Amino acid sequence: MTLDSLYGKVDSDIWQKARNIKLFICDIDGVFSDGRIYLGNDGEELKAFHTKDGYGIKALGASGVDVAVITGRQSNIVQTRMTALNVKHIIQGQENKLPALKTMATSLNLRPEQIAYIGDDMPDFECLNYVGLSIAVNDAHPAILKICDYITYTSGGFGAVREVCDLIMQSQKTLADATGASI
Repeated sequence: MTLDSLYGKVDSDIWQKARNIKLFICDIDGVFSDGRIYLGNDGEELKAFHTKDGYGIKALGASGVDVAVITGRQSNIVQTRMTALNVKHIIQGQENKLPALKTMATSLNLRPEQIAYIGDDMPDFECLNYVGLSIAVNDAHPAILKICDYITYTSGGFGAVREVCDLIMQSQKTLADATGASI
C-alpha cells in the first residue's frame, strides 16, 4: 500500500525530501490539537489530542527519527502528553520559535534539509522557511499554506501529524515495521 492510496497524491520531490528527515518538529495548537483551548470556570485548561497522532509519533521515534515540539504557550498538558509519547525535545513558551529550532539543530548536528516542521499559523512562518521539508495542516492560515512544500489531507488535531509520520516512515521504508499501541 502506498501513501498515495492512504491519503492522496504525493509529489516525487516530497518523497525525496522526506527520505532525508532525521528530526520532525511539530507546533502544538492547531497541529497536535484542533486549535481550540477549553477553559473551565476555575481556570482549568483542556486540550484534545488524537490517538492517531500519538501512535504516529511513537512509531516515528521508534523508527529512528527524532521528534520535537516547539510551542509558544506553556502548558502542563503538553508536557504530560509529549512525555507519554517519548518526545525527547519539548520546548514551550517560545513565541519566537526559530532560535529554538536553530539551537536544537546545532546540538543534534543537523542541517536544515534533515529537518521537517509542521505548523499552522504565522508564528511558524520562519521555521517553515528554514527547514528542508515544510508542512502545513490543511486548515492552516492561507499565508502558511502558500509557503509549504506539503499540505496535509487531514486537519490539525484530527490525524495530520500521523499523516506526516506515515509519509516520513514510508519514504524511509520503515512504515511496514511500525508497531505499538495508540495512546
